[in-house]
Amino acid sequence: MTQLTISGDSGSGNCLKVKFIADRLGIPYRWIETSVVKAETRTAEFLALNPAGQVPLVVLADGRRLAQSNAIMLYLAEGSDLVPTDAFDRALMFQWLFWEQYSHETAIAVRRYHKFFLNKPDTEIDPALMPKCERALAIMNDHLAARTYFVAERLSLADVALVAYTRFSHEAGLDLAHWPKVRAWVQRIERDLGLKTALPAT
Repeated sequence: MTQLTISGDSGSGNCLKVKFIADRLGIPYRWIETSVVKAETRTAEFLALNPAGQVPLVVLADGRRLAQSNAIMLYLAEGSDLVPTDAFDRALMFQWLFWEQYSHETAIAVRRYHKFFLNKPDTEIDPALMPKCERALAIMNDHLAARTYFVAERLSLADVALVAYTRFSHEAGLDLAHWPKVRAWVQRIERDLGLKTALPAT
């Protein structure tokens, strides 16, 4: 595949997902660090590329642009072993991709952003976020009770999407020791992707 350009914030799990896939599949790319905290996604130059003012953003060699982390992952991983060939397993992968963005990212990533990046005390963070985070991790832990991967017992985009923010749960004030299946899975996916673990030592 011809080189592409990825605009992303290295502190963002959504952006790291795209990097993980490109690295895993050996896709050459140029990374443009684009800070959300510094409002670099709100400049006129960036908004001309993505009016939504969000990263990640991929610009293909021919100039076409693609946003939204899971959409980018699906594009990059088309035809690879990260996308199940069985129709039902592929649908299950989509199920987890949708759930990740609707129920997981909106809890763990949001609480992490306020706590870790904005340095807010817990008293200034929406109290509804913590139980929402805990519920998401409990669902994951239960799902992993009898399996090692989220779909079809092999690494898929579902695992990559979900691990991106789960591995930083401690920065949201969550201790994965309470969800041991999730913790073990995080370490497994980090090994599969060749990542240095983000988890704090136990």
